[in-house]
Amino acid sequence: MGLENIRGFLLDLGSPHRCAPMVHVAGTNGKGSVCSIVDCILQEAGYTTGMTLSPHLQQVNERIRINGQPISDEALDALLTQIDGWSRAWGEQHMQLRQDEFPLTYFEAMIAAAFVHFQREEVAAGVIEVGLGGRLDATCVVQPAVSAVVSVGLDHLDRLGPDLASVAYEKAGVFRGGVPGVVGDVPQEALRVLRDAGASRGAPLFVFGEDFRVEGNSASFSWEMGSVRIDDLQLSLQGDFQRTNAAVALAIVELLERSGVFTIPVAARRRGLQRARHAGRLEWVEQDLLVDGAHNIDSARVLAAHLASLPRHGPRSLLLGVGSDKDIRMIGTLLAPQVDQIFTTRCAHPRAAAPDEVADALSGLDLPVRVAGPIEDALPRLRAEPGLVVVAGSLFLAGAVRDLLGKA
Repeated sequence: MGLENIRGFLLDLGSPHRCAPMVHVAGTNGKGSVCSIVDCILQEAGYTTGMTLSPHLQQVNERIRINGQPISDEALDALLTQIDGWSRAWGEQHMQLRQDEFPLTYFEAMIAAAFVHFQREEVAAGVIEVGLGGRLDATCVVQPAVSAVVSVGLDHLDRLGPDLASVAYEKAGVFRGGVPGVVGDVPQEALRVLRDAGASRGAPLFVFGEDFRVEGNSASFSWEMGSVRIDDLQLSLQGDFQRTNAAVALAIVELLERSGVFTIPVAARRRGLQRARHAGRLEWVEQDLLVDGAHNIDSARVLAAHLASLPRHGPRSLLLGVGSDKDIRMIGTLLAPQVDQIFTTRCAHPRAAAPDEVADALSGLDLPVRVAGPIEDALPRLRAEPGLVVVAGSLFLAGAVRDLLGKA
């Protein structure tokens, strides 16, 4: 990981990553939801937006969006063909690579394509989700108008460090001197690191629970930041935890308003909250089928709390497919009390753990654990049985379920 190649390549292209004010969002969980909310609010205020999210659930097009709509196949094909040619020529000149060697990673190429597309579409604002970490993530080439760290948890420890402080240090890489930063509900250990990073870089930080807050429940809540208070807010995204994400998004929007570059009426903020969608996150894809991309300990804990809040009208089955690099045992342990049985599965992603490997990791849990095979076989079988089916453990698995059910 590093920024030298992507920064040099974009500089040669005329710096498309500086085509518009950018919102730069990092976090272990919740950053995609925050990006989606901010994007919707800016649209409701009348601005043309570009947004890049990762990973995609079903189609790579989802990573590059204008006003919420993924780039078309034809436009993406033409754009990536250009990126391929430009980057190979750049690599040959600046890295002494052969023409058959590609100088950018997959993620760098997609981020470069997104910035070029945003520039061509003359967006008024970009909403950029960090891929991994922050400090060395390819998205960190942007000079944001506002940056944010939504959450800090123990994930990707092989790359981000062994503990919360290390992970927080990497995510603090999105903070820039003189640029306001928003911090979500993070552990104190992580908050200390984020505060130190903000202070050392001259980035004023606005912290959840201190500088802004929410009150109420998922049906109606209030948000307050300084002298600004908005009551009777409704959010389309499911789960009480989304109110914290909404609070972060509203803080970002308020700071954009204070910058003097954007005018974002309260009515637009209300409509954006009500319109925001984020597929694969606590998504009821059918009446008795709940899909959630919970793929680490923190997101599994959130899913478990949401399931605990739902009335139990019948049997519950968990269809669990997890990446081989995740803490399978802990994810299963957190979710087990909220279901009656667990079936293990996998999608086609190369990092997905085999169903029998998942089952072995869950041995000894106080409920039945059965191997169900690939998701293409497991999902129809479970849906034929009565009760609620919860699919979780991987964003890629969530995408596979949406594909099987024909959800665009």
